[in-house]
Formats: sequence, structure tokens, C-alpha cells
Amino acid sequence: MTDINGMCEPRFAAVREALAASLAKDDVGASVAVYLDGEPVVDIWGGYADAERSVGWERDTLTGVNSTTKNMVALCALVLADRGQLDLSAPVAAYWPEFAAAGKENVLVRHVLSHTAGLPDLPGPTSVEDLYDWDSVTAGLAAQAPQWEPGKAAGYHALTFGFLIGEIVRRITGQSLGEFFAETVAGPLDADFHIGLSAEHDHRVAPLIPPPSLTDEYAAGAPAGPDGVPREITGAVIRVGDTNSVAWRRAQIPAVNGFGNARSVALVQSVLANRGTAGGVRLLSPQGCEPAWQEVFRGEDRILRTPMCWTVGFGRFGSTFGWGGWGGSLVASDPGSRMTVAYVMNQMIDRDRQEDDRGPEILMAAYSGLH
Repeated sequence: MTDINGMCEPRFAAVREALAASLAKDDVGASVAVYLDGEPVVDIWGGYADAERSVGWERDTLTGVNSTTKNMVALCALVLADRGQLDLSAPVAAYWPEFAAAGKENVLVRHVLSHTAGLPDLPGPTSVEDLYDWDSVTAGLAAQAPQWEPGKAAGYHALTFGFLIGEIVRRITGQSLGEFFAETVAGPLDADFHIGLSAEHDHRVAPLIPPPSLTDEYAAGAPAGPDGVPREITGAVIRVGDTNSVAWRRAQIPAVNGFGNARSVALVQSVLANRGTAGGVRLLSPQGCEPAWQEVFRGEDRILRTPMCWTVGFGRFGSTFGWGGWGGSLVASDPGSRMTVAYVMNQMIDRDRQEDDRGPEILMAAYSGLH
């Protein structure tokens, strides 16, 4: 069985066992963290940082977490709202006047955060390189018409979520989303999570590994509908090779290109599960956390083609809220238990070909430790 390194309180031994089992079966390298009352009770890792299994996964290994980054973007918005700088019920155009074009004057900030704004697609055919041009992408989104009446339907804003929230943050603070996150969230918490990764950290990055039998050409796509036909992708086609590139690391594509490990993901998100504090640092008031688990939309998601409950920035699943990333990473928080669980790995799984129960099994093991 693979060696597991790090700290795990005895009552959470099932979490260590779940990670060991996953590394023995599907995973190459991975990390898991559980925070309770804003403090770590599990911080473990194991396996390898490379597909050749020649470099060990270390305590400070980082990897791309794809859409798990959306949790960080949402937290930035909630921090601004808690400070009184952002009104979640205000029109986006109150902060970004050009956004009112093409019938979007009634799109509210909470619509964007809950994937109900009607802007799930990037404007026009887009290459990955086009995503690196912030001003061009946001100008295109400002000019777009919504695909449905805002607030009346939901459709997962896979890439646009980060540009939309990021531009609102930039208009309010003058900082990019990555800069605001680094200064306001990661810095005070001493959290090793990055949106826009600088070169000094490159040596710590574990590249993402495509699913078994697939190559670096494996691309993210919208799920197939009931008829088995995938939805047409109108924006950029992102491949594993793109997410492992230096250009991707340096860019800010806040919906999808954060780099971290389970410790940093769980630490940051535990702020919301623990009424606004983690590690003795207060980022929000208790009331400022509540939108994270308050339902905004429930029903069929037009893009994911599955029933969803969206809150202000997160997916809600029973008593937990959070979100995961393409390939398998995830974070889930339970405000009732004041617990946050994160799982970050480098081996991706294609859910169309293989069931991926790695993250959920670790989450259930964490719950067993509570009882």
C-alpha cells in the first residue's frame, strides 16, 4: 500500500485509509485535507507528482484544480459584499456600465454568481490563447445578449463565471481577481493557492495526467444530454496539454486555472464553513457567509443537463456546498458541522468512460470521523 504522509487525527483514520485505497487503485498522486472549526484535523498526501512515478508528491506540491477554482472566485465576491462594496442584488451594470448592453440592464450580481445570468458561452469562436486577453473577453461578454431571461433558468457558466465576477471585482477594487485573492484572502490566511501562478512556483507543479488510455489532447466538454448527444461547445476547447502549459499558469482565467493543494483549498473554504474565520483570521462576518449556502435556483441546469441547486457562488448538495473541477478535484463545506473537506489530485478521470468516486468516498470517510 502507498505510503501516506502528513497529519491525521485518529478519529479520521478512515480518511487516510480512503486516500491510500485511491492511490493503490486509480490515483498517481493526491492530497486530502479536512478542516474542522477552521483548524486542520487531516492534512495528508501521497503518491507521485509525475506520470512516470519518479518524483514524489511532497507537502508543498501544487497542481491545477480546474473548476474547483470557482469556489475561490465566489469567496472574493462574498468578501466584497460583506464589506459593503458589492451589493449582491444590484445590477452588474452598476459596477460595469458597459455590461448593460444588449438587454442586460437587469442582470444582477447574484444571477452571475448562481449561473442564472444567461451568459454560459464565450463570445464567438475562441482559442485558448484568446482567453489570455482579459480586456477582449470581458468586452465581448459586455456586448452579448443573454440566452434566457436572467434569473429564470440556470446554465453552468464554465468559463464565463470567472471573467464576469473577475471584472466586477476589478471595477470595484482596481485589482485583478488573482491580485485581490492573493492580497485579501490567501495572504492573511497564509494559503498556498494561486490564480495566476508566478515562475518561482513552477518547480512545485505536478502536471495533470490525462485519463487512462487518453492523451494530452483530451479536452473538457459539456456533458451529453439524455439523447447522448453532447452540447456544442461554442467557446474555447481546453485540452490537458493547455492546462499544463506555462502560458496557462501565468494567465488569469479565474473560473478554471487556480493552482493549489488540498490543504490550501480546504483552509480557504473553511472560512465559510466556520462563520467567517479560519486559523484565527476573520475574513467575513458570520452573516456574510450565509449566501454561500442559501438557495438561489433549483431545477434543471441547461448546460449540465442535470437537476442542480445553485447558491450565491456554489453548488449545494444536501447539507454541503462547494464545487469540483474537471478531472476529479473537489471541495465541500458543511456549515452545520463547521467542516470542510478537499481532495486534489493529478490523475484525471473521464466520467463518461469511468465512474469517479474518489472525492465522494473521501468526503464520506470524513463524515464518519464526526460520529
